[in-house]
Amino acid sequence: MSERLRRWRLLLGPSAEEISALGEDDQHRDAALTGLYGGGERGAGLGGSQPQLHRWLGDVRKYFPTSVVQVMQRDAVEKLGLKQLLLEPELLATVEPDVNLVGTLLSLSQAIPARTRETAKAVVRKVVEDVERRIADRLVEAVRGAVDRSQRTRRPQLADVDWNATIRANLKNYQPQHATVVVEDLVGYRRRSRTAALRDVVLLVDQSGSMAESLVHAAVLGSAMASIRSLSTKLVVFDTEVVDLTDQLSDPVDVLFSAQLGGGTDINRAVAYGQTLISRPTDTTVVLITDLYEGGSEHELQRRVREMVASGVTVVVLLALSDSGTPSYDHELAAKLSAIGAPAFACTPDRFPELMAAALRKDDLTAWAEDEGIAVRR
Repeated sequence: MSERLRRWRLLLGPSAEEISALGEDDQHRDAALTGLYGGGERGAGLGGSQPQLHRWLGDVRKYFPTSVVQVMQRDAVEKLGLKQLLLEPELLATVEPDVNLVGTLLSLSQAIPARTRETAKAVVRKVVEDVERRIADRLVEAVRGAVDRSQRTRRPQLADVDWNATIRANLKNYQPQHATVVVEDLVGYRRRSRTAALRDVVLLVDQSGSMAESLVHAAVLGSAMASIRSLSTKLVVFDTEVVDLTDQLSDPVDVLFSAQLGGGTDINRAVAYGQTLISRPTDTTVVLITDLYEGGSEHELQRRVREMVASGVTVVVLLALSDSGTPSYDHELAAKLSAIGAPAFACTPDRFPELMAAALRKDDLTAWAEDEGIAVRR
């Protein structure tokens, strides 16, 4: 009887609350149904509850079986006014691209007809190129500076001079009458050989619906790092499954259309795969991008992170890689990971270059975040 009441409650919507109380997962199912079909007795129309579409699509995939998801996504295309957008490439081409639209297009990628797909990719590419213009060059410069420099030398090439150190070393030669320093000794760095990668970077990116913006930025920034010969960069996306997209890093648009936004989350499984990619622990940085809502084994996740840190791997947890402000995340798990040496904090894309440089230099990332005014989750 209780199962029948539960089903009636989900069918009729919030107005039937007295029929049966709902558990946490059923509350999410009810919210997803209400967002699409309206409140009260279920009927056509959105009422006043139109959701943030990319987040809604992620919830649908997480809380309903595949057969139901397919029906609800088809209904969403109709009821949320997306049918014409998906069917008419001319209309899609007039839309102002942004990260949220990219998340929506990626979530609905299986529903996009062939004649619209190239236009959808063009829309996504505009957003990707905007991120590249803002950040990619700074990221490459910051990472090369952190990786390619090794021991100090008194005979550096001009591009490798540490001017602050050089001025300090030559202050004894200050000429007051000319208000200048006579430089006798240059201080700088000797570049290492670039014939082989000097550092390994593993990006593990949560592709659940709430992480759409972070996934877009991670794909672009991962592609930029993959262009640096002194780095070996791997990109892995995950929900309850783990997919290695490293071989597509030459084109972040291909990476994004290979992702499957939405679904559950098994962070432990992703980290377990990430461990198999580590061959030089002390030269490896693992960046785990996730809101830490773990659907797998939290205990095993902590054990694996502890093992990596103990072996010399630099591990950083980004609760978001976006401009959207404070993310929703599991505060307790974030504090636990920070305590075992994997600092957890949110990071905007603009700060990511300096973060990666600090990680590759093996700086204290907790201190770096605090210097940048970023709160580390403790």
